Amino acid sequence: MNAATYIRDNIRTVPDWPQPGVQFRDITPLLQNPKTFRVLVDMFVHRYMDANLSLVAGVDARGFILGAVVAYELNLGFVPIRKKGKLPFHTVSEEYELEYGSATVELHSDACKAGDRVLLIDDLVATGGTMLAAAKLLNRLGATVVEAAAIVDLPELGGSDLIKAQNIPLYTVCDFSGH
Repeated sequence: MNAATYIRDNIRTVPDWPQPGVQFRDITPLLQNPKTFRVLVDMFVHRYMDANLSLVAGVDARGFILGAVVAYELNLGFVPIRKKGKLPFHTVSEEYELEYGSATVELHSDACKAGDRVLLIDDLVATGGTMLAAAKLLNRLGATVVEAAAIVDLPELGGSDLIKAQNIPLYTVCDFSGH
């Protein structure tokens, strides 16, 4: 069995959460098991160890878990991209649309600088709104998103196509299309 299949097989699906009809892809079993957590982190570390990166940015909140560990393993700094109102210093913000309404993510204004090469990590790609807003924030501060990365792609929700349409390379470990 290859590593991507192993990871996919250890993601728990929770039916009808947070609302009826949704198949929630729960990554917490990946984190709870030391073997799956190591396999997952190693997949990202091996992919990016020669990528000439400056920073890893993780999206609130599950992107923090993976992003911080990958940054540590790559000997890079970590930048949290938070939901509005969670960062204590001067911030830049980006609003994006959700299925019902909108949301805002923020980044400290000194989190990165012109010329920084950033790996942007989250747990999954659904509609792509959060990851695109995070990439816009990093770009606004002068950084380049070298690649966006996630554990799971939900391609039927269109986010991965939107990210790629913005010329942001995207890497995902596995997908749940048609399931």
